[in-house]
Amino acid sequence: MEYNTIKYTVDNGILTLLLNRPDNMNAFTIEMSDELAAAFTRASEDDDVRVIVVTGAGRAFCAGMDLSTSGNVFGLHENSEPTIEQMQDPDSMPGVRDSGGKVTLAIYECKKPVIAAVNGAAVGIGATMICAMDIRLASEKARIGFVFGKIGIAPEACSTWFLPRIVGMQQSLKWMLSGEIFDAQEAQAGGLIYEVCEAESLLTNAYKMARQIADNTAPVSSALIRQMMYRNSAAAHPVEAHKVESLAVFYTSRGDGKEGVAAFLDKRAANFESKVSSDMPSFYPWW
Repeated sequence: MEYNTIKYTVDNGILTLLLNRPDNMNAFTIEMSDELAAAFTRASEDDDVRVIVVTGAGRAFCAGMDLSTSGNVFGLHENSEPTIEQMQDPDSMPGVRDSGGKVTLAIYECKKPVIAAVNGAAVGIGATMICAMDIRLASEKARIGFVFGKIGIAPEACSTWFLPRIVGMQQSLKWMLSGEIFDAQEAQAGGLIYEVCEAESLLTNAYKMARQIADNTAPVSSALIRQMMYRNSAAAHPVEAHKVESLAVFYTSRGDGKEGVAAFLDKRAANFESKVSSDMPSFYPWW
């Protein structure tokens, strides 16, 4: 597949998704939204991809929506009066649907771990996009901002679901209500960023983390862990997690689990042969 706003590069199990509009600080467009959503969906079923690293070309990660486009800069059709009932099927409302949410939902559904390497400015959708990613590293030069109130709109990209789960309600409200742009150190202190790196070592550290996952874990296990953590943590009662975990352990114990135990006892590296494209347990997806 050809892309105009991103680059899709797979090297030894690690996919690098590069936001690639450096002359525009990787500003987000409807085309980029479509390409990112398609890329995450593609990677989810690609057995050559074990881990995804997302970063930006040039000096920015993503400086938010491209506000230089004509008409409604968010690509929305203003001549309608949509209702919440109509939004029960967002796919049927392309002129209303938030383009950032299309991307973060594709990330949420993805079967592969996703690591953000925030190399510079991450503002607006640049900030909310990373909330759907699993582990976030940032350059010491990164600047992050949930600036929606300052430009008179509301948060998007499912960020009001993701952000409080990452950093808590008080910190989420502080950042969202103030609209301030803050540095990587504050993002780490608030719990949004796992590690702040020197600019020169950001991608090295991100790839090192990706390599640890790709080389040492079973693909099906990684896919299950990712979905179980997000979905079970939002369930109403722990028994819902118990149901899913019981089935997950039951099915994985019959294949990769046997190999993992044997490798542990033999003191050797495991040779996991499962594939997410064909070997997900029969109860998946359970939601």
